[in-house]
Amino acid sequence: MKSKIVVYLLFFSLTWFYSCSKKNEVETIPQKKLTSPYLTPEVLWSFGRINNLEVSPDGTKILFGVRYYNIEKNSSQNDFYVFDILSSIKQKITNPNKQIITAHWRPDSKKIGVLIAEEDAPQLYEVNTDGSGLKRVSNIIGGLNDFKFSPDGSKILFIKDVKLDKSINDIYPDLPKANARLETDLMYRHWDKWHDYTYSHIYVANYRDGNVSGEYDIMEGERYDCPVKPFGDIKQIDWSPDGKQIAYTCKKLTGKQYTLSTNADIYIFNLDKRETQNLTDGMKGFDEAPVFSHKGDKLAWISMERDGYESDKQRLFIYDFASKEKIYATKELDQNAGQLSWSEDDKIIYFISGVKGTEEIYSYNIESKEIKRITDGVHNYLSVYPSKRGLIAEKQSMSKPTEIYLVNQNDGSDLELSFINKDILEQLKFGRVEKRWVKTTDNKNMLCWVIYPPDFTPEKRYPTLLFCEGGPQNTVNQFWSYRWNFQLMAANGYIIIAPNRRGVPSFGMEWLEQISGDYGGQNMKDYLSAIDDISKEKYVDREHLGAVGASYGGYSVFWLAGNHNKRFKAFIAHDGMFNLEAQYLETDEMWFVNWDLGGPFWEKDNLKAQKSYTFSPHKFIQNWDTPILIVHGEKDYRISYTQGMQAFNAAILKGIPAEFLFFPDENHWVLKPQNGILWQRVFFEWLDKWLKTK
Repeated sequence: MKSKIVVYLLFFSLTWFYSCSKKNEVETIPQKKLTSPYLTPEVLWSFGRINNLEVSPDGTKILFGVRYYNIEKNSSQNDFYVFDILSSIKQKITNPNKQIITAHWRPDSKKIGVLIAEEDAPQLYEVNTDGSGLKRVSNIIGGLNDFKFSPDGSKILFIKDVKLDKSINDIYPDLPKANARLETDLMYRHWDKWHDYTYSHIYVANYRDGNVSGEYDIMEGERYDCPVKPFGDIKQIDWSPDGKQIAYTCKKLTGKQYTLSTNADIYIFNLDKRETQNLTDGMKGFDEAPVFSHKGDKLAWISMERDGYESDKQRLFIYDFASKEKIYATKELDQNAGQLSWSEDDKIIYFISGVKGTEEIYSYNIESKEIKRITDGVHNYLSVYPSKRGLIAEKQSMSKPTEIYLVNQNDGSDLELSFINKDILEQLKFGRVEKRWVKTTDNKNMLCWVIYPPDFTPEKRYPTLLFCEGGPQNTVNQFWSYRWNFQLMAANGYIIIAPNRRGVPSFGMEWLEQISGDYGGQNMKDYLSAIDDISKEKYVDREHLGAVGASYGGYSVFWLAGNHNKRFKAFIAHDGMFNLEAQYLETDEMWFVNWDLGGPFWEKDNLKAQKSYTFSPHKFIQNWDTPILIVHGEKDYRISYTQGMQAFNAAILKGIPAEFLFFPDENHWVLKPQNGILWQRVFFEWLDKWLKTK
């Protein structure tokens, strides 16, 4: 009880400080007064987006970036701030003449290392915590992609691309203007990039008196990447406290073997011996994100068990260097674990875990082996870091973009620290978000989120949208999206129902795994159960229902288009799978289609695979009768844009009203400001045309 009183007093003092000292709030880009209290695409792209959160090594300050987008210039800027947790004073450290890519604390907490984009290549600089004293400290040929200081500050590791393969011009130097590729194996393109003949390697260098020297490649000659592409980052690498070892994540496979397997391992590189050990040899799934304890006697990481299953349970593992024992810490927890961090005394590991449609902070006690849930609410926590004043965490919800909070580790109460988007949020009116439990056709309880228009009244009737989640193994939790934003849909006069159908995490592994090999089965019944249930309400306009979704959600829309029995009056499918046989041979990561579809379509004795291909939406095109908008990006190599083209062409040939929104410079997502706003405009123009009565 005493500790709670202390924290409550701290929260009260910080709240008083914010109300009395406006000057110490984090800056925002000046905003014009909004002309309407309803969210628009332009307002959505005006929010600052927090990134790069780090607590200083001494636990007294936080470093974070805020990215703002300039719609007119179709560009962005990333400003960095230091916030003193003890005094609540913030300081902007961004130099207006330099574009900071990323930033990390120096071990003494007195300076910050910043990676700055130069004309030739990114280089490392140092800056004081008040933004002064900017000094360049590296001159690395080809630049570096990211970095991390050793705990004693004497060394630095950095990530750099190394060219090890030959291009067509290297093979035929007498044809310097030849523009072609000659492929001999798979994995020649991934996510949104063709392989550029380089590999991301870890380098180690001395770091003395603000100078980098004596660098060497700890993966010399290896045709592997660390971090693991396409989404791995510096969190896949960690220094031991004594600076003598580096733990890193790597999938040491190439070509066909790489695209068939998810088997990444944790490697330990010894700087004195310059030797590498595979710590997770024999563990066949995806192992990543190693974190040393402060004493260096233990290492924690996230591990999946089964090779080829990218959505397997994310397990917390701990390795004891003295006993050489591997401990499966979350064996009794039927949930994922991620975003690991050690307490200062090494007695607790904090982590994030999804539970029934939200993402919460948990702790694992090293001695008692007790797992404790710390937070409980309608929100998503994205990260958690211990500090001198409690836990520092990023939090968001369907009704609020990401902000930084101070969390009481004893009772889970929190206090906002950052207030990046306070000015905009105070001018907006959002709709109510509520849980709705729906009975499925097999008598299970399914959690759905319902989002209502801001001025909702039950006396009116509203067009209603069924939201189909992607993944398929992605939870419909309290995420805040800058494209599939539920509050933006609600502001346009729609009710949205977003079901956590079969195949999503945070409801146990049985619920998650049912979907593999059953794409057109129970989860589609779950979708129909959700829309049928909400349609019983008098305020739902049953004659104007729509279904929308991206990726697996796009597949779901394509499938529903041929199997909805005239429930819907409009569809929108973004980057969806339309022809599963073509998808099998077009996608970049073969492990996914092998696991979820069961294998190739030519294996006629493979019952799981043959069942999967009967669910291909193109087999139901004869039933299509409803207007459909199809969206795709040309740089989407996970689901090729030809899938969208096939669906659009089929709809036009059948005489069904259809539009095809095609982005030549976007991938599986839409990331550029003006493209994003265009996406929203076309999205709502299409829905309004078919779902709103005149």
